[in-house]
Amino acid sequence: MRRRPGIGGLQTAAAARDQYRVLGGNVAKLRTDLMKEQLTTFRSQLEEFARKHKNDIRKNPSFRSQFHEMCAKVGVDPLASNKGFWAELLGIGDFYYELGVQIVEICLATRLLNGGLIDLQELCKLLRQKRKHDREAVSEDDCLRAISKLKTLGSGFEVISAGKKKLVRSVPTELNKDHNEILELAQSQGYVTVDEVERRLNWTYGRAIDALDTLLDEGLAMIDDGHRDGNRRYWFPCVSSISSFVADS
Repeated sequence: MRRRPGIGGLQTAAAARDQYRVLGGNVAKLRTDLMKEQLTTFRSQLEEFARKHKNDIRKNPSFRSQFHEMCAKVGVDPLASNKGFWAELLGIGDFYYELGVQIVEICLATRLLNGGLIDLQELCKLLRQKRKHDREAVSEDDCLRAISKLKTLGSGFEVISAGKKKLVRSVPTELNKDHNEILELAQSQGYVTVDEVERRLNWTYGRAIDALDTLLDEGLAMIDDGHRDGNRRYWFPCVSSISSFVADS
């Protein structure tokens, strides 16, 4: 018959567990301190890198994007404030603030055409035309970062996906799966017809009309009835280049 451990054995086992717990805590603290030290070193190196390459960061969009990725890996957000070390060294807080203001202006200028939903590439094109006399080049990554800062202000700006395209929404419109599928379908030629929606998406007439009417009511689509075949076209400026003439607005 197996003997049960006595009081002395239990006390010894409890003491051993306590020692292991203390040892584990010390190891965890050592690892944490080491990670903090490494992060401090990385941040210091990042600051030195930023000082050395500040002109490239300001003027080269690709270089700027890679710099943001490095910052994210060590928990640094150069856009967190317009004040402090990063703003004084690089001025990129002001750069993205200025981009944000110009993005708002473009979205307002094109809203009557696209209902507050614009293709990200189209937005970047208009932004570059608006900034054609500025030295700094602007990339899609820059636009996305500026929009993300607008979103934190509760301004209603958001980037959504419709098929292969990214669309910037500047009005609080709720789009469901049906609406997104129609926007994706319209990308090939800029418009859809009811018959095409029924056939390509395998929908009923009622489902197609309901979704298209909602997009019309939200100002995201325009009707074109001037065709010999009698088929009404629903044009979507947000997935075409209809808004390009407002570049200098």
